[in-house]
Amino acid sequence: MRPRRVLAEIAPPLVGVLVVIAVWSIASSLTSTGAIPSPGAVWAAFVDGMRDGSIPQAAVRTLVRLAFSFIVAVVLGVALGLGLALNEFARRSIRPLVVALQITPFVAWVPLAVIWFGVTERAVVFVAIVGSFPAMTLATLQAIRQVPPLYERAGRTLGAQGWSLYRAVIFPASLPGIMAGLQQAWGFAWKALMAGELIVATAGAAGLGHLLDTRGSDVAALLATLGVIVVLGVAADYLLFGQLDRRIRGRRGLLPDS
Repeated sequence: MRPRRVLAEIAPPLVGVLVVIAVWSIASSLTSTGAIPSPGAVWAAFVDGMRDGSIPQAAVRTLVRLAFSFIVAVVLGVALGLGLALNEFARRSIRPLVVALQITPFVAWVPLAVIWFGVTERAVVFVAIVGSFPAMTLATLQAIRQVPPLYERAGRTLGAQGWSLYRAVIFPASLPGIMAGLQQAWGFAWKALMAGELIVATAGAAGLGHLLDTRGSDVAALLATLGVIVVLGVAADYLLFGQLDRRIRGRRGLLPDS
Protein backbone atom coordinates (compact mmCIF):
# COMPACT_ATOMS: atom_id res chain seq x y z
CA MET A 1 0.00 0.00 0.00
CA ARG A 2 1.36 3.42 -1.00
CA PRO A 3 2.27 5.92 1.77
CA ARG A 4 -0.20 8.45 0.38
CA ARG A 5 -3.01 5.89 0.46
CA VAL A 6 -2.09 4.86 4.01
CA LEU A 7 -2.16 8.50 5.10
CA ALA A 8 -5.50 9.05 3.38
CA GLU A 9 -7.03 6.10 5.23
CA ILE A 10 -5.49 6.76 8.65
CA ALA A 11 -5.75 10.56 8.82
CA PRO A 12 -9.59 10.92 9.07
CA PRO A 13 -10.02 8.34 11.89
CA LEU A 14 -7.03 9.83 13.69
CA VAL A 15 -8.57 13.28 13.54
CA GLY A 16 -11.81 11.86 14.91
CA VAL A 17 -9.97 10.20 17.80
CA LEU A 18 -8.14 13.42 18.64
CA VAL A 19 -11.41 15.35 18.66
CA VAL A 20 -12.98 12.78 21.01
CA ILE A 21 -9.98 12.97 23.35
CA ALA A 22 -10.13 16.77 23.37
CA VAL A 23 -13.85 16.80 24.19
CA TRP A 24 -13.28 14.06 26.76
CA SER A 25 -10.56 16.12 28.46
CA ILE A 26 -12.78 19.17 28.63
CA ALA A 27 -15.69 17.16 30.05
CA SER A 28 -13.39 15.57 32.63
CA SER A 29 -12.04 18.94 33.76
CA LEU A 30 -15.59 20.25 34.22
CA THR A 31 -16.67 17.23 36.30
CA SER A 32 -15.55 17.14 39.91
CA THR A 33 -17.32 13.92 40.96
CA GLY A 34 -14.90 11.59 39.21
CA ALA A 35 -17.66 10.11 37.05
CA ILE A 36 -15.63 11.09 33.96
CA PRO A 37 -11.96 10.32 34.57
CA SER A 38 -9.34 12.05 32.46
CA PRO A 39 -7.71 10.32 29.48
CA GLY A 40 -4.51 10.16 31.51
CA ALA A 41 -6.24 8.28 34.34
CA VAL A 42 -7.75 5.79 31.89
CA TRP A 43 -4.37 5.28 30.25
CA ALA A 44 -2.82 4.62 33.67
CA ALA A 45 -5.53 2.03 34.39
CA PHE A 46 -4.83 0.39 31.04
CA VAL A 47 -1.09 0.22 31.79
CA ASP A 48 -1.86 -1.34 35.19
CA GLY A 49 -4.07 -3.94 33.53
CA MET A 50 -1.34 -4.79 31.06
CA ARG A 51 1.28 -5.08 33.81
CA ASP A 52 -0.73 -7.41 36.02
CA GLY A 53 -1.72 -9.50 32.99
CA SER A 54 -5.47 -9.21 33.48
CA ILE A 55 -6.15 -7.45 30.16
CA PRO A 56 -3.90 -9.63 27.92
CA GLN A 57 -5.21 -12.87 29.45
CA ALA A 58 -8.84 -11.79 29.15
CA ALA A 59 -8.30 -10.57 25.59
CA VAL A 60 -6.75 -13.88 24.48
CA ARG A 61 -9.62 -15.89 25.99
CA THR A 62 -12.20 -13.64 24.38
CA LEU A 63 -10.57 -13.77 20.94
CA VAL A 64 -10.31 -17.57 21.03
CA ARG A 65 -14.01 -17.83 21.88
CA LEU A 66 -14.85 -15.28 19.22
CA ALA A 67 -12.87 -17.03 16.49
CA PHE A 68 -14.54 -20.37 17.16
CA SER A 69 -18.03 -18.86 17.49
CA PHE A 70 -17.66 -16.76 14.37
CA ILE A 71 -16.41 -19.64 12.22
CA VAL A 72 -19.30 -21.85 13.32
CA ALA A 73 -21.79 -19.03 12.74
CA VAL A 74 -20.44 -18.33 9.24
CA VAL A 75 -20.45 -21.99 8.18
CA LEU A 76 -23.94 -22.52 9.58
CA GLY A 77 -25.27 -19.25 8.18
CA VAL A 78 -23.89 -19.71 4.66
CA ALA A 79 -25.11 -23.32 4.47
CA LEU A 80 -28.59 -22.41 5.70
CA GLY A 81 -28.77 -19.32 3.51
CA LEU A 82 -27.82 -21.34 0.45
CA GLY A 83 -30.40 -23.98 1.29
CA LEU A 84 -33.13 -21.39 1.67
CA ALA A 85 -32.13 -19.75 -1.61
CA LEU A 86 -32.43 -23.07 -3.45
CA ASN A 87 -35.80 -24.12 -2.01
CA GLU A 88 -38.74 -21.75 -2.04
CA PHE A 89 -40.86 -23.81 0.37
CA ALA A 90 -38.01 -23.97 2.88
CA ARG A 91 -37.42 -20.24 2.44
CA ARG A 92 -41.05 -19.37 3.14
CA SER A 93 -41.16 -21.74 6.11
CA ILE A 94 -37.81 -21.13 7.82
CA ARG A 95 -36.92 -17.52 6.97
CA PRO A 96 -39.44 -16.05 9.47
CA LEU A 97 -37.88 -18.19 12.20
CA VAL A 98 -34.41 -16.92 11.29
CA VAL A 99 -35.69 -13.33 11.37
CA ALA A 100 -37.18 -14.01 14.82
CA LEU A 101 -33.81 -15.28 16.02
CA GLN A 102 -32.06 -12.20 14.66
CA ILE A 103 -34.31 -9.72 16.45
CA THR A 104 -34.14 -11.58 19.78
CA PRO A 105 -31.86 -9.68 22.21
CA PHE A 106 -28.56 -11.40 22.95
CA VAL A 107 -29.07 -11.40 26.71
CA ALA A 108 -32.36 -13.28 26.31
CA TRP A 109 -30.36 -16.38 25.39
CA VAL A 110 -28.13 -16.26 28.46
CA PRO A 111 -30.58 -17.86 30.95
CA LEU A 112 -31.35 -20.68 28.51
CA ALA A 113 -27.65 -21.18 27.80
CA VAL A 114 -26.94 -21.49 31.53
CA ILE A 115 -29.78 -24.00 31.98
CA TRP A 116 -28.71 -26.08 28.98
CA PHE A 117 -24.94 -25.92 29.36
CA GLY A 118 -24.36 -24.67 32.90
CA VAL A 119 -21.93 -21.89 33.80
CA THR A 120 -19.39 -23.15 31.28
CA GLU A 121 -17.47 -22.15 28.19
CA ARG A 122 -20.14 -23.74 26.02
CA ALA A 123 -22.82 -21.41 27.37
CA VAL A 124 -20.85 -18.31 26.35
CA VAL A 125 -20.02 -19.73 22.92
CA PHE A 126 -23.65 -20.72 22.37
CA VAL A 127 -24.82 -17.16 23.01
CA ALA A 128 -22.28 -15.82 20.50
CA ILE A 129 -23.26 -18.34 17.81
CA VAL A 130 -27.02 -17.96 18.15
CA GLY A 131 -26.60 -14.20 18.23
CA SER A 132 -24.67 -14.00 14.96
CA PHE A 133 -25.55 -16.82 12.57
CA PRO A 134 -29.04 -15.45 11.67
CA ALA A 135 -27.43 -12.32 10.20
CA MET A 136 -25.12 -14.48 8.08
CA THR A 137 -28.04 -16.62 6.93
CA LEU A 138 -30.19 -13.69 5.86
CA ALA A 139 -27.28 -11.91 4.16
CA THR A 140 -26.35 -15.02 2.18
CA LEU A 141 -29.96 -15.59 1.16
CA GLN A 142 -30.42 -11.99 0.08
CA ALA A 143 -27.09 -11.86 -1.77
CA ILE A 144 -27.86 -14.98 -3.81
CA ARG A 145 -31.40 -13.87 -4.61
CA GLN A 146 -30.16 -10.49 -5.83
CA VAL A 147 -27.86 -11.98 -8.48
CA PRO A 148 -29.29 -10.83 -11.84
CA PRO A 149 -31.02 -13.69 -13.72
CA LEU A 150 -29.01 -12.70 -16.78
CA TYR A 151 -25.86 -14.04 -15.09
CA GLU A 152 -27.47 -17.42 -14.52
CA ARG A 153 -28.76 -17.61 -18.09
CA ALA A 154 -25.34 -16.67 -19.44
CA GLY A 155 -23.70 -19.35 -17.28
CA ARG A 156 -26.11 -22.01 -18.47
CA THR A 157 -25.54 -20.95 -22.06
CA LEU A 158 -21.81 -21.51 -21.55
CA GLY A 159 -22.45 -24.99 -20.16
CA ALA A 160 -22.42 -24.39 -16.40
CA GLN A 161 -24.91 -26.59 -14.58
CA GLY A 162 -25.64 -27.51 -10.97
CA TRP A 163 -22.77 -26.91 -8.55
CA SER A 164 -20.48 -25.59 -11.30
CA LEU A 165 -23.03 -22.85 -12.01
CA TYR A 166 -23.03 -21.74 -8.38
CA ARG A 167 -19.26 -22.05 -8.03
CA ALA A 168 -18.40 -20.13 -11.19
CA VAL A 169 -21.30 -17.67 -11.50
CA ILE A 170 -23.68 -17.32 -8.57
CA PHE A 171 -21.20 -17.25 -5.67
CA PRO A 172 -18.78 -14.76 -7.29
CA ALA A 173 -21.67 -12.47 -8.20
CA SER A 174 -23.05 -12.60 -4.65
CA LEU A 175 -19.71 -11.99 -2.89
CA PRO A 176 -20.34 -8.28 -2.10
CA GLY A 177 -23.57 -9.14 -0.30
CA ILE A 178 -21.98 -12.07 1.52
CA MET A 179 -19.09 -9.80 2.51
CA ALA A 180 -21.54 -7.36 4.05
CA GLY A 181 -23.09 -10.28 5.90
CA LEU A 182 -19.69 -11.28 7.27
CA GLN A 183 -19.15 -7.80 8.68
CA GLN A 184 -22.61 -7.74 10.21
CA ALA A 185 -22.24 -11.23 11.67
CA TRP A 186 -18.87 -10.26 13.13
CA GLY A 187 -20.43 -7.28 14.90
CA PHE A 188 -23.28 -9.40 16.27
CA ALA A 189 -20.88 -12.14 17.42
CA TRP A 190 -18.69 -9.59 19.18
CA LYS A 191 -21.60 -7.98 21.02
CA ALA A 192 -23.26 -11.29 21.87
CA LEU A 193 -19.99 -12.64 23.23
CA MET A 194 -19.56 -9.58 25.43
CA ALA A 195 -23.09 -10.05 26.77
CA GLY A 196 -22.43 -13.70 27.48
CA GLU A 197 -19.11 -13.06 29.20
CA LEU A 198 -20.53 -10.21 31.23
CA ILE A 199 -23.25 -12.40 32.72
CA VAL A 200 -21.69 -15.88 32.63
CA ALA A 201 -18.39 -15.88 34.51
CA THR A 202 -16.71 -19.17 33.57
CA ALA A 203 -14.39 -20.41 36.28
CA GLY A 204 -10.75 -19.63 35.59
CA ALA A 205 -11.45 -18.37 32.07
CA ALA A 206 -12.72 -14.81 32.45
CA GLY A 207 -12.81 -12.78 29.25
CA LEU A 208 -13.08 -9.08 28.57
CA GLY A 209 -16.82 -9.07 29.26
CA HIS A 210 -16.34 -10.57 32.71
CA LEU A 211 -13.45 -8.19 33.32
CA LEU A 212 -15.93 -5.33 32.99
CA ASP A 213 -18.00 -6.87 35.77
CA THR A 214 -15.01 -7.20 38.11
CA ARG A 215 -13.96 -3.56 37.81
CA GLY A 216 -16.64 -2.50 40.27
CA SER A 217 -16.94 1.28 40.60
CA ASP A 218 -13.48 2.00 39.18
CA VAL A 219 -14.60 4.10 36.22
CA ALA A 220 -11.08 4.50 34.84
CA ALA A 221 -10.53 0.73 34.80
CA LEU A 222 -13.98 0.22 33.24
CA LEU A 223 -13.21 2.70 30.45
CA ALA A 224 -9.79 1.15 29.91
CA THR A 225 -11.34 -2.31 29.45
CA LEU A 226 -14.08 -0.87 27.25
CA GLY A 227 -11.40 0.84 25.16
CA VAL A 228 -9.65 -2.51 24.62
CA ILE A 229 -12.94 -4.05 23.49
CA VAL A 230 -13.56 -1.21 21.04
CA VAL A 231 -10.01 -1.19 19.65
CA LEU A 232 -9.97 -4.96 19.10
CA GLY A 233 -13.33 -4.85 17.34
CA VAL A 234 -12.36 -1.94 15.09
CA ALA A 235 -8.94 -3.43 14.31
CA ALA A 236 -10.48 -6.75 13.26
CA ASP A 237 -13.06 -4.99 11.10
CA TYR A 238 -10.43 -2.85 9.38
CA LEU A 239 -7.56 -5.33 9.04
CA LEU A 240 -9.66 -8.34 8.04
CA PHE A 241 -13.02 -7.38 6.61
CA GLY A 242 -11.95 -3.98 5.34
CA GLN A 243 -9.12 -5.46 3.32
CA LEU A 244 -11.31 -8.28 1.98
CA ASP A 245 -13.95 -5.77 0.94
CA ARG A 246 -11.31 -3.62 -0.73
CA ARG A 247 -9.97 -6.59 -2.66
CA ILE A 248 -13.44 -7.60 -3.86
CA ARG A 249 -14.26 -4.06 -4.97
CA GLY A 250 -10.87 -3.76 -6.64
CA ARG A 251 -11.52 -6.84 -8.76
CA ARG A 252 -14.77 -5.27 -9.90
CA GLY A 253 -13.15 -1.95 -10.75
CA LEU A 254 -15.01 -0.10 -7.99
CA LEU A 255 -11.99 1.60 -6.44
CA PRO A 256 -10.89 5.09 -7.53
CA ASP A 257 -7.36 3.88 -8.26
CA SER A 258 -8.31 0.52 -9.80
